[in-house]
Amino acid sequence: MKTEDFRDNEYLEEYLKELWGNGANIAIAKLNDLINWGRSNSVWPLTFATSCCGIEFMCLGAARYDFARFGWEVTRNSPRQADVVFCCGTIVHKMAPVLKRLYDQMSEPKYVIALGSCAISGGPFKSSYHTIMGIDKIIPVDVYIPGCPPRPDAMIYGMIQLARKIKVQNFFKLPNLSHIEGNSLKKGERQ
Repeated sequence: MKTEDFRDNEYLEEYLKELWGNGANIAIAKLNDLINWGRSNSVWPLTFATSCCGIEFMCLGAARYDFARFGWEVTRNSPRQADVVFCCGTIVHKMAPVLKRLYDQMSEPKYVIALGSCAISGGPFKSSYHTIMGIDKIIPVDVYIPGCPPRPDAMIYGMIQLARKIKVQNFFKLPNLSHIEGNSLKKGERQ
């Protein structure tokens, strides 16, 4: 690729000037490393909200918390375009197949954040006959954010933890171990 193709990016332009100053006229890198760096800094979330945690999640887009500074502002309405799904609220047995189908439609690599005590363990509805005791019975979860509902700054901390996980996973070339088969709720099985 010719260096003229990098003229629209100030960071790459400065990097190339530094290389030229040291006498180098080519830069060698793996495109995959650049893509993984961009992936960890630009995650496209999908929200699966069923109750009050979803309302609290909306505060993240406001000026006070502004989750756009982390590159998460492009929310998606389709699971095929999303990298991470935020599961907020109580999941009942009738919703479990919908959540599983939504997860299956996401492209790899895919991540899940369980937001709030209802999504993590069933919350105050855990003794109810129709509530699933945590979404990790249906789909694998990468980050748990506790609270009822969790504060927006706790959600931002969870988002930062997921970004760190993505960077470490890509740097050490680790597979996403949370996506192991056999972690789903079988039809007719109750937890």
